Amino acid sequence: MKIWIDISNSPHVRFFKDIIKYFENEGEDVVVTGRDFGDIHKLMDMYDIDFISVGGHGVSLEEKLKASADRVVELADLISGENFDVALAKHSIELPRVAFGLGIPSLFVLDNEHAVAANKLTLPLCNRIITPNSLDMWKLIQYGADPNKILSYNGTCELMHFNDFKCNKNIFKDLGLDLSLEKTILMRPEPSLASYLDADCHKSVLSPVVDILKEYANILILPRFKEQADIFEGIKNVTILEPPVDTSSLIKQVDLVIGAGGTMNREAAILQTPVISCYPGTTLSVDQFYIDQGLMYRTNDLDEIIDNALKFIETPRNNLNLKTDDLFQLIIDNTYDLAKK
Repeated sequence: MKIWIDISNSPHVRFFKDIIKYFENEGEDVVVTGRDFGDIHKLMDMYDIDFISVGGHGVSLEEKLKASADRVVELADLISGENFDVALAKHSIELPRVAFGLGIPSLFVLDNEHAVAANKLTLPLCNRIITPNSLDMWKLIQYGADPNKILSYNGTCELMHFNDFKCNKNIFKDLGLDLSLEKTILMRPEPSLASYLDADCHKSVLSPVVDILKEYANILILPRFKEQADIFEGIKNVTILEPPVDTSSLIKQVDLVIGAGGTMNREAAILQTPVISCYPGTTLSVDQFYIDQGLMYRTNDLDEIIDNALKFIETPRNNLNLKTDDLFQLIIDNTYDLAKK
């Protein structure tokens, strides 16, 4: 079987790394393409994944449109005539379009029902869509998804990041961190370059949070790009991490996670590290899944963030029972099934 996997965002590397290894160990021919964006290339190297770099990412709407159009052409040139049996992606804009145009069955993983433009461009073209059951299926249908092609599961995509996770308890030492205070908080700024958020990459909702909490805990900032790193440069008790790092072990070892994004917050919920989401957009259904189970706290109010942060770092909570489905096996089974058709 010949499989094409396209990776267009940094968290998708961790999502697909064990899928890639599984198929390779089974003797399948796997070709991985990766957009030049964020930490994708560094993470591919970190996880020893062979890949072909294809295309980039813009900042303005015009740049994003042109970059995506160019990438469709580049991928079509690369994939055409290679006789792929099936194509896999998570929120890649280009893979469904190229796969549809070349007659390759596609398996698409989706977890953001608010990415309107991306969903309209992709869902109508996919042969099978795997999505958390917490998402509003009617929204997906309104975007053009065929309800007969949607497979839902209990959980979120971040479950895939921990298939073979072993925590490095020496992660602080390995990163050479000089932590002067007893408590440590990991923070992740908002995805300000994403089309569904449209935020200013030179500002962050975390700035006032850092200004206060730096007096109570070591602050580790994991920026998405240089402009975000510059925002927090030179602040007392603040360390800016240089990706890629073992974020899973960091999340497990810190006392609290405060995130203005999504993926790392949900990873913290799965690992049962206290987490506060201050994502500046509409609450995602996949976040609500963990909020409802008491594994994530959600607020954009500064006073509430600070009050709860101080409470969480002083009083660790007991682990809760988290019930989820086997997403890994669901993807494996459906990949083989599509390849037979």
